[in-house]
This record gives sequence, structure tokens and C-alpha cells, in this order.
Amino acid sequence: MELYLHIPFCVKKCAYCDFLSAPATDDIIQDYVGALKKEIRQKAACVPKRSVTSIFFGGGTPSLLSAKQIMELMETVKRSFFIEADAEITMECNPGTVTEGKLFAMKVAGINRLSIGLQSAQDHELRTLGRIHRNADFLSCYELARKVGFQNINVDLIYGFPGQTAESFSKTLQEVCGVLPEHISVYRLIIEEGTPFYDWYHKDAKRRDAGETPKILPTEEEEERMEQALRKILSRHGYQQYEISNYARQGKVCRHNIGYWTGVEYLGLGLGASSMMDASRFQNTSDLSEYIKEDFEPREKIQLTKEMQIEEFMFLGLRMLCGVRKHEFYKRFGRDLMQVYGGQIRKLTAMGLLTETTEDVRLTARGLQCGNQVFAAFLSE
Repeated sequence: MELYLHIPFCVKKCAYCDFLSAPATDDIIQDYVGALKKEIRQKAACVPKRSVTSIFFGGGTPSLLSAKQIMELMETVKRSFFIEADAEITMECNPGTVTEGKLFAMKVAGINRLSIGLQSAQDHELRTLGRIHRNADFLSCYELARKVGFQNINVDLIYGFPGQTAESFSKTLQEVCGVLPEHISVYRLIIEEGTPFYDWYHKDAKRRDAGETPKILPTEEEEERMEQALRKILSRHGYQQYEISNYARQGKVCRHNIGYWTGVEYLGLGLGASSMMDASRFQNTSDLSEYIKEDFEPREKIQLTKEMQIEEFMFLGLRMLCGVRKHEFYKRFGRDLMQVYGGQIRKLTAMGLLTETTEDVRLTARGLQCGNQVFAAFLSE
């Protein structure tokens, strides 16, 4: 199985962020770390015979923790679970929240992969996104990570946000490729309710009427130019796309995320963390005070029927460029893929969104751009 540990703290919320995260005092963070260590020990006792293939510290900003807190959490995890010798252990970090000493502590603790949240290499765009760092901070963070010995680094980017152009996005891609990270994740902006961007575009009519107009979102044509640049530039620099939003050099795909897309069970630890274990989904409390008081009881537990498991296997598996393999479908569910979904697959193939062979079903280049339309076809009403 896999482990996910949620660190719900950040310096400040970004303009696009709807994740469960917020600024907090040092005392609250310390209380949270104490509660998280107790949950780790408690939940590990429920799965004593399971080995862990990957661990992911997400947030929020996990790198906001002190070196001591990071070491303590990793030590608690290693003492509580059986971690496979070659496990992938990732920590998200943001420029401006790390030092050489903290990165060294991560390395010593056993973290072997970093995911750095750059988002854009253009300082004026970082201001639009509400990021706390500048590109120079990213470069410093990246150089320090290499200096202390990290050999597997991902860089997160966003495209399609206000004020961005295909030219500025291309420049960011070129600059990121120039530092040679092993992995690049590139996400298209979705304006989510509860974010400052949402307020600008859906709620704050009075501010707009007063002349406080936000920068215009890129047009569909501009986003298409961005996507063309993305595929062209990353391919030219040796990055292979293996999932809708993810590109990697040879042998450097993110094993943790592939686990999500292929149905590997995972246990979520921390505030609001989600789990998928024993054919059921459940989630921790999202109330910080309740969590710190050691309320670790699962919320919103849903037992997955076989039909639900089949649907998830399809729409998650199709995110990957290798698609869904027919023999794997039969192995898991004892049913022939084409007998279950032949109608949908033939229709989507005729539309140019899927390609079907004797071995697998996968998205076409056009299907990659219309993924949600494809995935919806495999969901029951």
C-alpha cells in the first residue's frame, strides 16, 4: 500500500488554491505534529502485515515544518510501518521555506524525492498567482537540493491563469527544462469556488464595476497554443508524457501517483486526508481543533461496489498514456472489458477520442485534450 501524510499549513493562501491549508502559529503546528505522530502509530496497528511502497508528504507546504519535526515524523513512520527498501518517499516543498540544513535533514530522514512548487518562472506571474517566492528563490532552492544530494526532483507548473500568454509559458518551460529536473507536472488552472480567483470572476461584481478588473483569462486559442508548446518543448528536452499532466525522464515516473491511477490501496494520515482501503473510501476530519484533540475516526466512509470499482479503474486508468490493459481488467474483475464497455469504447473511438487494440484502450492525442468528456462516458448516471 501507499501512505499520504497531509501537512495543512502554508505561509499564505495562493489566489488559485482550494486545498485544505492555512497559515498557523508555531504552537499549533507543533500540536498538529504531535497528533499526527499519534495517528500514524494508531493506524499502523490496524494494518500490521502491509508493506509500504511509497510515501507522499503533501499540503499545504510540508517544507514549512522544522527540520526536527520532519525528522520526528519520518522516524515515527519508519518505526510504525514496514517500509520497502526501495520505497519512493516524496516531500512537497515551496521556494522560500527551505534552507540547506532543512534539506539535509530531509535527506538524512529518508526522503528521496522532492516536488518543488514553482508554478511559473516569471516574477510578474508569480505575483498574480499570489505566490510568496520569486524565480530566483526557486533556483536557489533547486541548487541547494542538488547540493545536498537529491537526485529525483519534480517541478510543478500551472498554465491558463490570468495574464499568462503562450510566449511567457514557453519561456517558463524552457527555463525549467534548462535546470534538468527528473520530472515535471503541468496542471491547467481550474478556478475553484472559495478562492480569490473565483471571487474575481464569479462574485465580486461591485469591485469590477468600480474598475478593479482582474487580468483576462487566456482564450481557448491561447490555451491551445500553450498545450502545443508544452508537448513540443518537453519532448525536445527528453521528457516523456506518461499521464495527462505528468512528464518524466526515463525511469523517473512518479510511482506514488501511478499507484492512485492503477488502484493501489493508500492510507491517508493527517487533517482531511483521504484513504482507499479494503474497497472503501473514507476521510479524516477537516476540523483542525478536532484533529489536534486526537479525533482520528473516519468520516464519509463509502463502501465501493464492484461496479464502482470498475468505473474508477477505467476513468483513472485512462489518465495514463498506456491506457487500460484488457488482461489487467479481466484479472481484477473477471469480466471482459469490451463486453462491459464495448458500446462506449466504440463510440469514443469513432469520435477520435480513444484508440482500441487487442491489448488495450487508450486516449488519442485529441482525447488527452478532452479527458473529462471521455471519463464521463464510463460513469453511471
